[in-house]
Amino acid sequence: MWTEYADLFSKKHRVITIDLLGHGESDSLGYVHEMEENANAVNEVLEFLKIEKAIILGHSMGGYVGLAFAELYPKKIQKLVLQNSTSKEDSEEKKTNRTRAIKAVKQNYISFVSLAIANLFSENNRTRLAKEIEKVKAEALKTPLQGIVASLEGMKIRKDREWLLQENRFPVLLILGKKDPVLNYEESLAQIEDTTAELISFEDGHMSHIENKEELKTILLNFFE
Repeated sequence: MWTEYADLFSKKHRVITIDLLGHGESDSLGYVHEMEENANAVNEVLEFLKIEKAIILGHSMGGYVGLAFAELYPKKIQKLVLQNSTSKEDSEEKKTNRTRAIKAVKQNYISFVSLAIANLFSENNRTRLAKEIEKVKAEALKTPLQGIVASLEGMKIRKDREWLLQENRFPVLLILGKKDPVLNYEESLAQIEDTTAELISFEDGHMSHIENKEELKTILLNFFE
């Protein structure tokens, strides 16, 4: 998902893209992939590459992993980008919805993935970005069933980490979509009140790296400096 961005960023920065547990070429480790387990995997990569400090950019679940990494390895994080993500834990309603999603994906994997991907985009972009959405679906369908289930289970039980933003330990960039069908925009704003976190808001959905591609490229490059 980050290939086009990585090509751009690598002109000035060293870029490392990681397949999180159960995604891409990374195997599943069990029935639940906790955010801490993913963070440990990220740390293993940095250790292997002898990288002492890094800027972490995470979309959605990637942001949850970034926060877990920041808690577990505070000296190794330089900056953090939470793109269409949140430091808040799941509400009881969201936990219930994830349980339903797990049941649905087990019953009909292809239908669940296809519908779930389309629903991440704002309604007005589902026609405009139809080709891009099909590409995302094709990539998502490469993720094994167990990878999806383990991620949903892990997100459902993740810790609340708002305190990390409140302590202002490192620069944070929060990127939100005002029409995000996954994260409530107004609720998301509350987590950065009285913090030094920078906010970027788009008028679209949960997939800012596709829905707002060109603007996001510029914003991220500026934040990395």
